[in-house]
Amino acid sequence: MTKRYDFLVVGSGIAGMSFALKTAAKGRVALVCKTTLDEANTALAQGGVASVTNLAVDDFDKHIHDTMVAGDWLSDPAAVEQVVKGAPEQIGRLVEWGVNFDRKDDGSYDLHREGGHSEFRILHHADNTGYEIQQSLIKAVRECANIDIYEHHFAIEIITQHHLGRIVTRRTPDIDCYGAYVLNTQTGEVDTFLAKSTVMATGGVGAVYTTTTNPLVATGDGIAMVYRAKGTVADMEFIQFHPTALFHPGDRPSFLITEAMRGYGAVLRNLKGEEFMHKYDPRLSLAPRDIVARAIDSEMKQNGDDHVYLDVTHKDPEETRHHFPNIYAKCLSLGIDITKDYIPVAPAAHYLCGGIKVDLNGRSSINHLYALGECSCTGLHGGNRLASNSLIEAVVYADAAARHAAEAIAHVDFRTDVPEWNDEGTRHPEEMVLITQSIREVNQIMSTYVGIVRSNLRLDRAWNRLDILYEETERLFKCSKASREICELRNIINVGYLIMRQAKERHESRGLHYSLDYPPAPRNID
Repeated sequence: MTKRYDFLVVGSGIAGMSFALKTAAKGRVALVCKTTLDEANTALAQGGVASVTNLAVDDFDKHIHDTMVAGDWLSDPAAVEQVVKGAPEQIGRLVEWGVNFDRKDDGSYDLHREGGHSEFRILHHADNTGYEIQQSLIKAVRECANIDIYEHHFAIEIITQHHLGRIVTRRTPDIDCYGAYVLNTQTGEVDTFLAKSTVMATGGVGAVYTTTTNPLVATGDGIAMVYRAKGTVADMEFIQFHPTALFHPGDRPSFLITEAMRGYGAVLRNLKGEEFMHKYDPRLSLAPRDIVARAIDSEMKQNGDDHVYLDVTHKDPEETRHHFPNIYAKCLSLGIDITKDYIPVAPAAHYLCGGIKVDLNGRSSINHLYALGECSCTGLHGGNRLASNSLIEAVVYADAAARHAAEAIAHVDFRTDVPEWNDEGTRHPEEMVLITQSIREVNQIMSTYVGIVRSNLRLDRAWNRLDILYEETERLFKCSKASREICELRNIINVGYLIMRQAKERHESRGLHYSLDYPPAPRNID
């Protein structure tokens, strides 16, 4: 079946839903998500949203400087300025959509401070800010008559000239996107969604790794689709490992212990109860995430431990329970009273700083195709994301892309010669164990060889092992009917390859990419 929309949005986090809401007045919108609207990285974000709001002590220049320092001076200054200066207005839009940020008794925002920030500028809703944002946007989207929601729909490929029988390579100029082939996972049918503007807002890649804070839907689908369509993908080597995921073997995804807890005063300790951050950075537990994650990794390896501790027992118990009710409840369910007990933590794959390369309007290298949120590479994060910059980046770029796309659709027509999805001669895989085992192998390869610390030898081993899995999976895909499982496997292999290849190409230790073969240069924190 062929469906036609002015705007096709693939992904239902803060980026996808805010774009849909901003364009709904300009045309018909299809919002596609592979499970339900609730399951997105946005909903798991605990810390908050960074924005300059307390002008008595904070200003744009400070936020810009903090972002550049955290990004190891690899961030694009234009992108940083756009997000930082556009943040206050978009905070206002979030409030209009029903987001309830915590306030003090005088009505001003109750601001947190997180690692790498020089001032208190994190707006939050207790310790489940992302969930508050997600639920508010879901309500707004469901109430918008011009948005059609397609839950349990999985985008398989974006449609380009390739599907019209033309040869498309990475050197082909003016590749056009006409929409996407989308699998209804409940019926097994593949529909053709034609669109004047298509948006990738598919989130991150955490499920490529064994241990991650991301929901397991974060398989890099949009990035893989755009890469296969010969679009530009950049900075994939910069994978942020959150330093403090709750250590509880068997949990996947791992429960996140927000950065705001260290901003609140929590202290990192090894299993002997000793503080250790003074050995790694003068900012101690409030150093940027890449430094803290490597410090924890180093302590674990030196002592042969599988986790460290986060200590908040010296803080007022009632205040701790008030600021972090969900963390308190989660830990208590495991027999850990965070007001009395140390919290066991370990690093986990958390955020991708690279992705589909876009300009200041969120446009990819493929015409009529935008990318927003974690799957995009705007240049804001550079070599390392500053805490709580991601949610505000998503809404600022969604606003820019919405304005650009709304103007552009007046000059775009639907293609009438796009063929339907052809799965003639394919069959359902006889043994799903082949797919699930391959996924485990990819997770193990990436976690072992392309993790927090890398080397040329480790990356070479990853290359060789992923190459075998790639060949096996492509053969299986070509003879199989489309399913979420085979498509996700294909995508995580593509994404794993991109992370590994771009890590091999960076002959330095910079930002989140740390190689034993390239000792890092001294870090400028001024």
